[in-house]
Amino acid sequence: MEDFNNYAQNDFSAQSNGGLFELVNSLAKKFDGKNQNELLKAIYVEAQKGKRNGTLTNEQLEAFANMLSPALDEKKKKILFKVVEELKKI
Repeated sequence: MEDFNNYAQNDFSAQSNGGLFELVNSLAKKFDGKNQNELLKAIYVEAQKGKRNGTLTNEQLEAFANMLSPALDEKKKKILFKVVEELKKI
């Protein structure tokens, strides 16, 4: 992922022009052939970079998690929000 912040800055609640679909489709293409652990690790690493260099805010992290969570089962949602809380501390 070139820049996690570009993804996080999107208005995830806006459905116009397929914004959410385009985001998910872009992520899927970028990580095609990678397993779930590789995808999660890449997202986490990029989020850490963004938090450390000041280009990713806690609000953007929450927006990303809220956009992604409806597609996850309860166990994965708990993990996602636990990771977001960890990232917020950076």
